[in-house]
Amino acid sequence: MHIALNATFWNKPFVGSGQYTRQLVYHLNRTISDLDITLIYPQEPGADGPQDVPPSVCVHLVPTRPGNVGKLLFEQIHFPRACRNVGADIAHVPYWGGPLQSPIPLVVTVHDLITLLVPEYRRPLKARLYNALVSASARGATHVITDSFASKMDIIDHLGIAERDVTAVYLAAGSNYKPGQNNLVDTAVLRKYDLPDFYILYLGGYELHKNVTTLLLAYTYVAQALGEDYPLLLAGRKPAAPSSVYPDYDAYIQKLKLEKYVRWIGFIDEADKPVLYRNAEAFVFPSRHEGFGLPPLEAMACGVPVITTNASSLPEVVGDAAFAVDPDNARDMAGAIIAAVIQDNLAADLRHKGPQQAAKFSWQTTATATALVYDQVLRAR
Repeated sequence: MHIALNATFWNKPFVGSGQYTRQLVYHLNRTISDLDITLIYPQEPGADGPQDVPPSVCVHLVPTRPGNVGKLLFEQIHFPRACRNVGADIAHVPYWGGPLQSPIPLVVTVHDLITLLVPEYRRPLKARLYNALVSASARGATHVITDSFASKMDIIDHLGIAERDVTAVYLAAGSNYKPGQNNLVDTAVLRKYDLPDFYILYLGGYELHKNVTTLLLAYTYVAQALGEDYPLLLAGRKPAAPSSVYPDYDAYIQKLKLEKYVRWIGFIDEADKPVLYRNAEAFVFPSRHEGFGLPPLEAMACGVPVITTNASSLPEVVGDAAFAVDPDNARDMAGAIIAAVIQDNLAADLRHKGPQQAAKFSWQTTATATALVYDQVLRAR
């Protein structure tokens, strides 16, 4: 079996689609002995080719224009043409951006429908047009893979795709996410970001659906109980400016009088994330919509008490190994954070359960389940 895979996000391992693409290819390559993989990579002028590709995985470079127009042309024209040229049996687009027409059977991974479900994201004309395009491509795909059963139901309900044509395949935390004692590496990373001895961590995006404003409101209660000894660290790229998609966080922090209790620490290198997780007193992930929710799983794998919400796919990920609160209830979120810090027995229970829950998910299982989808698609030809 020969799979041609859209490698648009290959060189972006710091975003979800990039992580998924790399981990899927690495583990398919290791696990499935009779599978040939070709990465179809859009090569922009002057840009590097795909990095860290396993030696046994082939790469087919396609010269591409930069920007959104180039991306669209690659998705709709150049990628399907390359799939035919390399002689692949199946085309796989590992994000929501499949072609309307494919010369070979097409598998598309739709991680979530957030751009459809959140009204603010679908208001711009370009967003509506692209949503319409990729929705049509998903409906025309031979099979759709998604990250959770919550996302599967969204796809069935909102895209009208038959249940038999959608398979939920869970993701996993990387093997580097694990509990550990403080050592020289941890100490160096903590100094690199100038981290305090004790902190509560948020690590993720700052779009509206991430619901960070509710976390900040919750922190008005946490600050009263814990004072300045447990600051909230906001990790990840800070929005350059407020917009319809990004709230004005600095103004909201000032309004809530949280300047002494909240610190922006910015972008975190991928290799440093496990250190930030495992040295936190608790990790909070207040999102309203997730296709899967890798950050809480990564944090649990590191043995950190996790507070998240009971929205979308998150209960599937955390099980009973984390607090899951209403995403609109700032008081409950605050109570869970405070409990995770001051109740030693509760914190110890979550630190014990977290790695056990995370161990239920593995990239090898993801790869095996994906290969079964490939096999199903080929047999149905």
